[in-house]
Amino acid sequence: MRKLYGTGVALVTPFDQNLNIDFRGLKKLLKHTAKGVDYYVVMGTTGESVTVTSEEKKEILKFVIENNEAKLPIIYGIGGNNTEEVCKNLTSTNLKGVDAILSVSPYYNKPSQEGIYQHFKKVADTSPLPIILYNVPGRTSSNLTAETTLRLAAHKNIIGIKEASGNIEQCMKIMRGAPKDFLLISGDDMLTVPMYALGGKGVISVLANAYPTIFKKMKEFSFDGNFAKANQEQFKLIDINGPMYEESNPVGLKALLAEIGICSNAVRLPLVAASDSLTRRISGLHESIRK
Repeated sequence: MRKLYGTGVALVTPFDQNLNIDFRGLKKLLKHTAKGVDYYVVMGTTGESVTVTSEEKKEILKFVIENNEAKLPIIYGIGGNNTEEVCKNLTSTNLKGVDAILSVSPYYNKPSQEGIYQHFKKVADTSPLPIILYNVPGRTSSNLTAETTLRLAAHKNIIGIKEASGNIEQCMKIMRGAPKDFLLISGDDMLTVPMYALGGKGVISVLANAYPTIFKKMKEFSFDGNFAKANQEQFKLIDINGPMYEESNPVGLKALLAEIGICSNAVRLPLVAASDSLTRRISGLHESIRK
């Protein structure tokens, strides 16, 4: 799965002011991000997947496939806390043109590690495409431990994990014990270079929606072993990263994309558009990065 090395961009779902899908904005986003990313991730958390209807998800996936001028690989998000529903979606969704599935660890019902293992085992047994696990304790209220990840890594249809625990020691344990072709992918933009240094294969990024070429340089320098220069690129994003999440993701990111001229800042309830103060701060930070 070397085609999934590097930067995957967790695409936002642009909305117009009536909160309908803005396909013109999505096309601009695909062209913009193709300047530096290695693959697209459709319908992740950043894409507001929980407030996009099933029919809209089909339309968005179809549009991305048809407007993928750079012919980049595509990962599609299918996950949840109802195992049977996830499996049903995997078998009923038209996945032609998709390369892999990103599936989040079950949220809200807080299963045990054995429950998480059995959930993903059934998902992987069912899926017609390879599975990338997604561990994001800040949203799921449970951690997919290194030990459970390594159990799952032995499954022939589980090829990697997007690790957003922020726990470097946990990531080290995964790298130490996983099969050599298992993909350790950073789920935290600010840990991209450290994860490359550990032997990780890349990042699924929020900020790559806005700054694809910075992430391209981070990857190229890291793969060349020049972590000093890779860090210089990453350091450009330190100040703007925090504001992306102050009013929840992708609120800050959409304010940034509106500043760049990609799409509007509109989000669907229960999220609301970025406050004026946050928008002004993001605008100033963006100007600093551009200089």
